[in-house]
Amino acid sequence: MIEDILQYNKEFVARKGYEAFVTTKYPDKRLAVLSCMDTRLTELLPAALGLKNGDAKIIKNAGGLVISPYDSAMRSLLVAVYELGVEEIMVVAHTTCGACHMSFREFKGHMLERGVTEETFETIRRCGIDLDHWLEGFHDTTESVRRTVDTVRHHPLMAKDVTVRGFIIDSVTGALEEVE
Repeated sequence: MIEDILQYNKEFVARKGYEAFVTTKYPDKRLAVLSCMDTRLTELLPAALGLKNGDAKIIKNAGGLVISPYDSAMRSLLVAVYELGVEEIMVVAHTTCGACHMSFREFKGHMLERGVTEETFETIRRCGIDLDHWLEGFHDTTESVRRTVDTVRHHPLMAKDVTVRGFIIDSVTGALEEVE
Protein backbone atom coordinates (compact mmCIF):
# COMPACT_ATOMS: atom_id res chain seq x y z
CA MET A 1 0.00 0.00 0.00
CA ILE A 2 2.76 2.50 0.85
CA GLU A 3 4.38 1.94 -2.56
CA ASP A 4 1.04 2.74 -4.24
CA ILE A 5 0.81 5.92 -2.18
CA LEU A 6 4.34 6.95 -3.15
CA GLN A 7 3.53 6.45 -6.84
CA TYR A 8 0.33 8.46 -6.50
CA ASN A 9 2.28 11.22 -4.73
CA LYS A 10 4.73 11.57 -7.62
CA GLU A 11 1.82 11.95 -10.02
CA PHE A 12 0.04 14.40 -7.69
CA VAL A 13 3.09 16.66 -7.52
CA ALA A 14 3.77 16.38 -11.27
CA ARG A 15 0.23 17.53 -12.13
CA LYS A 16 0.45 20.30 -9.46
CA GLY A 17 -2.48 18.92 -7.47
CA TYR A 18 -1.14 20.76 -4.42
CA GLU A 19 -2.03 24.18 -5.85
CA ALA A 20 -5.63 23.89 -4.62
CA PHE A 21 -4.37 23.47 -1.04
CA VAL A 22 -1.82 26.27 -0.74
CA THR A 23 -2.36 28.28 2.45
CA THR A 24 -0.32 29.56 5.41
CA LYS A 25 0.38 27.81 8.70
CA TYR A 26 -1.97 30.21 10.49
CA PRO A 27 -5.62 29.07 10.71
CA ASP A 28 -7.86 31.59 8.95
CA LYS A 29 -10.70 31.08 11.46
CA ARG A 30 -8.37 31.14 14.48
CA LEU A 31 -9.86 27.78 15.45
CA ALA A 32 -8.43 24.48 16.67
CA VAL A 33 -10.47 21.28 16.66
CA LEU A 34 -9.47 18.31 18.82
CA SER A 35 -11.20 15.22 17.53
CA CYS A 36 -10.91 11.49 17.02
CA MET A 37 -8.82 9.81 14.35
CA ASP A 38 -11.82 7.68 13.27
CA THR A 39 -11.82 7.23 9.49
CA ARG A 40 -15.50 8.18 9.30
CA LEU A 41 -14.52 11.70 10.33
CA THR A 42 -11.71 12.22 7.80
CA GLU A 43 -13.96 14.13 5.40
CA LEU A 44 -17.21 14.30 7.39
CA LEU A 45 -15.83 16.43 10.24
CA PRO A 46 -14.54 19.38 8.17
CA ALA A 47 -17.55 19.17 5.83
CA ALA A 48 -20.04 19.18 8.73
CA LEU A 49 -18.22 22.12 10.34
CA GLY A 50 -17.94 24.06 7.09
CA LEU A 51 -14.14 24.06 7.23
CA LYS A 52 -11.87 24.17 4.23
CA ASN A 53 -8.11 23.74 4.00
CA GLY A 54 -6.42 26.50 6.00
CA ASP A 55 -9.40 27.35 8.22
CA ALA A 56 -8.46 25.46 11.39
CA LYS A 57 -5.85 23.36 13.13
CA ILE A 58 -7.31 19.87 13.36
CA ILE A 59 -5.66 17.68 15.99
CA LYS A 60 -6.64 14.02 16.01
CA ASN A 61 -5.96 11.10 18.30
CA ALA A 62 -7.72 7.98 19.52
CA GLY A 63 -10.89 9.27 21.17
CA GLY A 64 -10.24 13.00 20.74
CA LEU A 65 -8.92 13.11 24.29
CA VAL A 66 -6.50 14.97 26.49
CA ILE A 67 -5.62 12.07 28.78
CA SER A 68 -3.05 14.01 30.76
CA PRO A 69 -2.36 17.73 31.13
CA TYR A 70 1.03 17.21 29.50
CA ASP A 71 0.22 14.87 26.62
CA SER A 72 0.80 15.61 22.93
CA ALA A 73 -2.79 16.78 22.32
CA MET A 74 -2.50 19.44 25.03
CA ARG A 75 0.93 20.45 23.73
CA SER A 76 -0.52 20.86 20.23
CA LEU A 77 -3.35 23.03 21.55
CA LEU A 78 -0.92 25.26 23.43
CA VAL A 79 1.22 25.64 20.29
CA ALA A 80 -1.94 26.46 18.31
CA VAL A 81 -2.86 29.21 20.78
CA TYR A 82 0.54 30.78 21.41
CA GLU A 83 2.29 30.27 18.08
CA LEU A 84 -0.53 30.17 15.55
CA GLY A 85 -3.12 32.62 16.88
CA VAL A 86 -5.93 30.21 17.82
CA GLU A 87 -8.65 31.92 19.87
CA GLU A 88 -11.28 29.16 20.01
CA ILE A 89 -11.03 25.42 20.61
CA MET A 90 -13.66 22.81 19.81
CA VAL A 91 -13.40 19.36 21.41
CA VAL A 92 -15.40 17.09 19.11
CA ALA A 93 -16.02 13.48 20.10
CA HIS A 94 -18.33 11.27 18.05
CA THR A 95 -21.00 8.62 18.32
CA THR A 96 -20.00 4.94 18.28
CA CYS A 97 -16.36 5.72 18.99
CA GLY A 98 -13.99 2.76 19.13
CA ALA A 99 -12.19 4.30 22.11
CA CYS A 100 -15.40 4.07 24.11
CA HIS A 101 -15.12 0.88 26.16
CA MET A 102 -11.55 0.29 24.94
CA SER A 103 -9.76 -1.90 27.43
CA PHE A 104 -6.10 -2.32 28.31
CA ARG A 105 -6.77 -5.99 29.10
CA GLU A 106 -7.92 -6.52 25.53
CA PHE A 107 -4.97 -4.54 24.14
CA LYS A 108 -2.58 -6.55 26.25
CA GLY A 109 -3.95 -9.81 24.87
CA HIS A 110 -3.46 -8.60 21.30
CA MET A 111 0.03 -7.39 22.11
CA LEU A 112 1.01 -10.70 23.69
CA GLU A 113 -0.30 -12.52 20.59
CA ARG A 114 1.93 -10.33 18.40
CA GLY A 115 5.11 -10.83 20.36
CA VAL A 116 5.20 -8.24 23.13
CA THR A 117 6.38 -9.96 26.30
CA GLU A 118 5.26 -9.70 29.92
CA GLU A 119 8.80 -8.55 30.67
CA THR A 120 8.27 -5.58 28.34
CA PHE A 121 5.12 -4.59 30.22
CA GLU A 122 7.00 -4.79 33.53
CA THR A 123 9.90 -2.70 32.19
CA ILE A 124 7.48 -0.01 31.03
CA ARG A 125 5.71 -0.02 34.40
CA ARG A 126 9.04 0.30 36.24
CA CYS A 127 9.64 3.45 34.17
CA GLY A 128 6.52 4.94 35.76
CA ILE A 129 4.10 4.46 32.85
CA ASP A 130 0.60 3.43 33.90
CA LEU A 131 -0.38 1.32 30.89
CA ASP A 132 -3.77 0.56 32.40
CA HIS A 133 -4.61 4.27 32.23
CA TRP A 134 -2.66 5.15 29.07
CA LEU A 135 -4.29 2.46 26.92
CA GLU A 136 -7.70 2.48 28.59
CA GLY A 137 -10.60 4.09 26.77
CA PHE A 138 -13.59 5.87 28.23
CA HIS A 139 -17.06 4.60 29.02
CA ASP A 140 -19.23 7.71 28.68
CA THR A 141 -18.69 9.96 25.66
CA THR A 142 -20.40 12.99 27.19
CA GLU A 143 -18.36 12.74 30.38
CA SER A 144 -15.18 12.23 28.34
CA VAL A 145 -15.84 15.47 26.44
CA ARG A 146 -16.53 17.29 29.72
CA ARG A 147 -13.24 16.06 31.22
CA THR A 148 -11.24 17.04 28.14
CA VAL A 149 -12.85 20.49 27.93
CA ASP A 150 -12.20 21.01 31.64
CA THR A 151 -8.55 19.92 31.32
CA VAL A 152 -7.97 22.28 28.38
CA ARG A 153 -9.92 25.21 29.83
CA HIS A 154 -8.23 25.03 33.25
CA HIS A 155 -4.73 24.07 32.14
CA PRO A 156 -2.23 26.27 33.98
CA LEU A 157 -0.59 27.28 30.68
CA MET A 158 -3.79 27.94 28.70
CA ALA A 159 -4.63 31.57 27.96
CA LYS A 160 -7.75 32.55 29.91
CA ASP A 161 -9.26 34.41 26.93
CA VAL A 162 -9.46 31.26 24.76
CA THR A 163 -12.96 29.84 24.29
CA VAL A 164 -13.15 26.06 24.80
CA ARG A 165 -16.36 24.19 23.99
CA GLY A 166 -17.24 20.51 23.67
CA PHE A 167 -19.40 18.64 21.17
CA ILE A 168 -20.40 15.19 20.00
CA ILE A 169 -20.79 14.72 16.25
CA ASP A 170 -23.01 12.02 14.80
CA SER A 171 -20.69 9.66 12.90
CA VAL A 172 -23.25 9.24 10.12
CA THR A 173 -25.11 12.55 9.71
CA GLY A 174 -22.51 15.02 11.00
CA ALA A 175 -25.08 16.61 13.35
CA LEU A 176 -23.42 18.36 16.29
CA GLU A 177 -24.68 18.28 19.86
CA GLU A 178 -23.05 20.63 22.36
CA VAL A 179 -21.94 19.14 25.67
CA GLU A 180 -22.63 21.55 28.52
